[in-house]
Amino acid sequence: MQRRQALALSAMGLVAVTRRARGEDAPEGSGAWDDVRTTLFDNRPSQANEAIVSLDAPARALDASVVPMTIKLGQPAAEQDRVRTIWLVIDENPAPVAGIFHLHEVSFGASIQTRVRVNSYTRVHAIAETSDGRLFVSERFVKAAGGCSAPAMKDPAEVEARRGRMKLKELGTFAAGQPNTVQLLISHPQYTGMQIDQLSRNWIPPDYLRRINLAYDGAPVMEIDGDISIAEDPSLTFVFIPPRPGTLTVEATDNKSRTYKGSFPMGSAT
Repeated sequence: MQRRQALALSAMGLVAVTRRARGEDAPEGSGAWDDVRTTLFDNRPSQANEAIVSLDAPARALDASVVPMTIKLGQPAAEQDRVRTIWLVIDENPAPVAGIFHLHEVSFGASIQTRVRVNSYTRVHAIAETSDGRLFVSERFVKAAGGCSAPAMKDPAEVEARRGRMKLKELGTFAAGQPNTVQLLISHPQYTGMQIDQLSRNWIPPDYLRRINLAYDGAPVMEIDGDISIAEDPSLTFVFIPPRPGTLTVEATDNKSRTYKGSFPMGSAT
């Protein structure tokens, strides 16, 4: 599964390059989404159903390098309606697939919020695949530009000193067996390969988180495949159901095969 998703992300980069070479940068057409849909889903049918999945995004972003996105999942009416995978696609970005979120039983019926880079006016799609293989899609249009080439917000020395540090915020009182909302923060530069070092004037090589694994007391909660479209210092707010007080563990790996780990007790766990 990991290899297949990595190949899909790489293929989407090639799709973006091909479209730019053909001069297809205008978001008014449906070419970008058609290319993404063909590459990821082989033209499998999809439908809009806000009761299954809905996407919240600003119509006009204040900062194209940090654009909030919220994906909301409805409560499944039946087992086959449970969403097992979500794709977040920014159609006109150089790497359109910003993230792929693999859900498990404790994170079904959840909401996910993150921050992304937007390179030009674009449609954004959240695609949800249910347990029985159906695809549902929610679409928004975002006006923003330059997010993938925006200079880093922090001093390089500070970035390296903080690289890989993690923080978990519990957004509410812990309740075993009930939905709990938490925010995970990871210090990482998320360099896109499109930014210039302001001192040397050299291009900064791509440096971004490729995989994040979340588990609770050893049981999987969620896995995320990422790319350059996730904003600097990734933030992930999500809902899951911890069965008891325990420990949420995080393992993140970047494109240079560096691994970062965090461990966070929840409830009365120590």
